[in-house]
Amino acid sequence: MSSQARDLVERFGDRAARLAFIRPKKPEPMPIELNRGRIYVLPTGFGLFIAAIITALLLGALNYNNNPAIFLAFIIAAAAHNSLVHAHLLLSGLCIKTMHAEPVHVGQAMQLRMRFDAKGARDRQGLELVCGDSEEKFDLLAREQIEVNIEIPATRRGWMQTGRMRVSTVRPLGLARAWSWIRPDTDLLVYPALESQAPSLPEAQGEGSQSRMHSQGEHLHQLREYRHGDARKQIAWKASARSEHLLVREYETQTAKEIQLDWFSVASLPYEARIARLARWVVNAEHSNCRYSLRLPDQFIASGSGPEQRHACLRALALMPHV
Repeated sequence: MSSQARDLVERFGDRAARLAFIRPKKPEPMPIELNRGRIYVLPTGFGLFIAAIITALLLGALNYNNNPAIFLAFIIAAAAHNSLVHAHLLLSGLCIKTMHAEPVHVGQAMQLRMRFDAKGARDRQGLELVCGDSEEKFDLLAREQIEVNIEIPATRRGWMQTGRMRVSTVRPLGLARAWSWIRPDTDLLVYPALESQAPSLPEAQGEGSQSRMHSQGEHLHQLREYRHGDARKQIAWKASARSEHLLVREYETQTAKEIQLDWFSVASLPYEARIARLARWVVNAEHSNCRYSLRLPDQFIASGSGPEQRHACLRALALMPHV
């Protein structure tokens, strides 16, 4: 089927989807099963060409009373009809089990992962998943589950829904396109955009890193008298033998500097620019292995580091009210 004819069929399907009796209009909870009442079938450009050939063949056969030509026309028509039915059956019973994606920043492509389940003993080949301008083709064997990845653009921070998606096929002969619309009720998180040329991180509280005493560490700091509750492995037996008291080792460890990212410290910037700068600082602080906290107008995230801290800060920034 040519791309022009295919686009014509798809545009007709898009317009038909706006009609009141065609669903879904509202987001649907997962899992979503495609039943026969929500699957639509239309001939492709190639299918219309075959229909024209059948019509011309049948008219010519009837005009000249040519029984073999009439028989041939009905054989081709039966094959075409079976193609339409088979295309419908490839989608009937298909189930979309789950949908999820890792958060990305505005302007990046989100990798959407959808798990499909094939019920029944029918192989489903030549399936297509379309979301916006992105398209992914896949095959699904009988009683098999498969995860399909498709890229969608992240254009706005906060919670995002994919909107209407289409599952379709033109198998087995390319004479008809069977499709069904889905609209999953799943929220996907989009982090704020990052400021491209942000200044360096704010100064850490205090100067440099700080030294703290711990029972375990890298550098031996001192020996002290044993206290109730100290672990036996901390006891310095040789030093205790030379002394009248039981001594334990105490180590010195370097703690990472702590940075406070404050919403009110960037008050000179516009609203969205503040969010973009704080998001950039969160990413930079994480790359620098710093401990950092985040202060927002109605929320405070205590000092920490690591993936969970990064996600908590970026999530809080992403869910800031839109103005």
